[in-house]
Amino acid sequence: QVQLVESGGGLVQTGGSLRLSCTVSGGTLSRYNMGWFRQAPGKEREFVAAIRGSDGIIYYIDSVKGRFTISRDNAKNTVYLQMNSLNPEDTAVYYCAADLSRAVIRRRENDYDYWGRGTQVTVSS
Repeated sequence: QVQLVESGGGLVQTGGSLRLSCTVSGGTLSRYNMGWFRQAPGKEREFVAAIRGSDGIIYYIDSVKGRFTISRDNAKNTVYLQMNSLNPEDTAVYYCAADLSRAVIRRRENDYDYWGRGTQVTVSS
C-alpha cells in the first residue's frame, strides 16, 4: 500500500518561504507523477503543481509560477514544494498526491490514486 506523508507546513509572514516535503512509502517515487494540491478555507481543493515521474516535466498553475518550485529526490522517495514570496492567498492545507498512470500531467483530483493527509500553511499579513 502506497502511503504519502507531508511535512514542512507552518506559520510564516507575507514574503516568507516554506519548503514542503512529501515522503512516499510502499512504492517507488520515480514510477509516479506527483502533484501538490491545496485547499483554502471555504474553497474547493485546487491543483498547484506536478512533476512527471518518467522525465521530470513540471507544470504549475499561473498564480504560483515564479514563486513555487516542485522537485523530487528519487533516492529519498521524496517530492518537495519550495514556496517563496508567500502571501495570505496561499494560506491552505497542502496535499501531495500520486498518479500511478505515468501519463501526461493531470490536474484533476480524481486522476490521482493516493493522497497524503495534508499540512497546514498559514501566511499572515
